[in-house]
Amino acid sequence: MVEDLTDKHGTTTLGMVCSDGVVMAAERRATIGYMVANKNAKKLIPITDSIVMSIAGSVGDAQMLAKYLRSEIELYELRTQKKATVKATSALLANILFGNRMSFNPFWVEIIIGGKDSTGYYVFDLDAGGSNLENKVVSTGSGSPFAYGVLETEYKEGIKCEEGIKIAVRALKAAMARDIASGEGMDIIVINDKGINWVPQEKIQEILAKK
Repeated sequence: MVEDLTDKHGTTTLGMVCSDGVVMAAERRATIGYMVANKNAKKLIPITDSIVMSIAGSVGDAQMLAKYLRSEIELYELRTQKKATVKATSALLANILFGNRMSFNPFWVEIIIGGKDSTGYYVFDLDAGGSNLENKVVSTGSGSPFAYGVLETEYKEGIKCEEGIKIAVRALKAAMARDIASGEGMDIIVINDKGINWVPQEKIQEILAKK
């Protein structure tokens, strides 16, 4: 069994399925031990125009995996003239992770794949061992226990993305207040029929300002 090191890397990311889309969110702090290495880390990476991958764990590993996954999906779509589904994208990434789990240098990551395809809205949680689990709501990283305190209480199946955005802000705020490796602001994406939409920072600040 591969040892799970992802919880030793500081970050907080989350994804949730709503009735009208998928909400994904992450804070921006990147750390090396107790040092803040970057205050503007981008932890939400678009893979296609309707699928997004989050980063938790080794940033270098995750960034390389994102580039590889994006290239493989582009080749698949060119060859087949079909759009890759969210399930197929997560399965491909899971196979890559599983194939490297016993190597000298496996990928120390935990990743959320979220998005939309012709069959609906989906969120998948993947780890370094290649597990691939579908969820309605999930959080990863060292701040996830604090985020789950909000998500488990406030998330309900069938909510709209507008409510999901508010819950995501509150969940990240809770994580950033208690987890020293999470902070420096947040990024939130909504994936729906209109594609990938970044939530304006002004809207995030408005939600944060409300008690």
